[in-house]
Order: sequence, then structure tokens, then C-alpha cells
Amino acid sequence: MPFTIDLEGRLALVTGAGQGVGRAIALALASAGGAVAVNDFVPDRAESVAEEIRAAGGEAVPAPFDVSDFDAVMSAVERVGNVDILVNNAGNAGPEGFNFGPFAQTRPSDWARYFGVNLFGVMHCTRAALPGMIDRQDGRVVTIISDAARWGEPYMGAYAAAKAGAAGFSRSVAREVGRHGITANCVALGSIDPSEGPAEAEATPEEADRLHKQLRGYIIRRRGRPEDVSGLVTFLVSPLASWITGQTYPVNGGYTVNQ
Repeated sequence: MPFTIDLEGRLALVTGAGQGVGRAIALALASAGGAVAVNDFVPDRAESVAEEIRAAGGEAVPAPFDVSDFDAVMSAVERVGNVDILVNNAGNAGPEGFNFGPFAQTRPSDWARYFGVNLFGVMHCTRAALPGMIDRQDGRVVTIISDAARWGEPYMGAYAAAKAGAAGFSRSVAREVGRHGITANCVALGSIDPSEGPAEAEATPEEADRLHKQLRGYIIRRRGRPEDVSGLVTFLVSPLASWITGQTYPVNGGYTVNQ
């Protein structure tokens, strides 16, 4: 008898799903039978992934909006309908991109981009989705965080703080809404290969040397792939995980052990 996860009849909103890990999660949830609202702050990316799902026989709609804009989030969730599954995947530094450096040389204006997406974006989307879940007495929230929040990384203070804040927020929400049949969990990622192809095999000698040094701390000596994440997320949002909440699951190749 095959082991299957069935999400038929459930609507999932996946933020930051226009590429990378978010795209893999959206595809996985659709393959399990869920309908997917594909979010990205770049409309063309959201539409591309939604079309990819539809072309494979799944159900999907694009839902472009900026998670750091609360009013835009509320309007988008109202448009897409009753969200049964929320995957808070949008992260990094949003459209502005990363700008890491020594914390002692930064200013509050440098921190805003990380909190806007990685903490407030999570809060915005969760706030928008929860009332409907409470009304239906059922729901799943999974938030993608980073090992920087659990382990700490130099030159990533604001990003780590925002991701740690999202984890603490998720634990609080889990305690608050568990009585309504809603679970809230986090998945903490190590270094993920952002490319869609065999980037490690095609790296220059200098890039390969930097990657080799980076991966010395990993038990499994490669960067993560989007599909390494999507399977766990699909399980956590399924009926099979109805007694799992308030937890953080590392997906990191063994970068941290028992942390």
C-alpha cells in the first residue's frame, strides 16, 4: 500500500513561491492535491509558477503582493479565499537584497528590510489567515526560518534577529490557536543552493573553494536543495501532522546537531 499525503479540497497560500524553495513547496502541495495561491512580489514569477502547476494538472492562482505591506496582504487573502494552509516562506531581504556587514557599523535603517519581510511579513500573513482558520476550526501554518536564528552567524545580526522573532512568534501563535485545531511550526534552513541547475558542478575554482570551506561544518557535504525542504513542509501541513505544533525542525545537512 503506497504512503500518500492528500491535500485535496484545501487551499494553500505560499509566500515567496516564485522561485527556489517557495516554488518547490508550491509544486509539492499541488502534487498532493492542494490548490495553491502562489505569492511573489514579482507578478511574472507568481504567474509562471501558477501556470507550471496548472500545466501539470493542478490548481493554482497567482497572488502577487509584498508581504511587508499589511494592507496588501489583507486584500490579497480576501481575494484568494479561505486559506487552509499558510506557508510563510518569503524571506531574505525582499526586493532590496542582502547587505551584510559588521553589526557595529550598521544603523536602524539597515535593519528595516530584514524585519519587514522575515518578521513583520510573517505576522501580516498569519494575521490575515488566522480568522478564517479559527472560524473553520482547522488550519496549518508553517514558517520558514534560518539556522542563523538558532545557531547565530557573524555579520547577519539583523537577519538572525528577525528570523528568531518569527520563530518565537510562531510558538506563541501555536499556544494561542491550538484549541481551534490549528498548528504552527517552523522549518529552519541551512545553506540552500539558490539555483535551479547543477550550480555546484559548474562553479569556478574560486567558488568551489569558498563552497568547500563553507560546507566543512555540514555532516552532509552539500548545500540543501529546494526539494529537501518541500517534503517536510508537505507533511507538516497535512492531516498526518495534526498533533505536531510549536516546533522548529532543522533541515540543514547536520550543520547543527541537538541544538
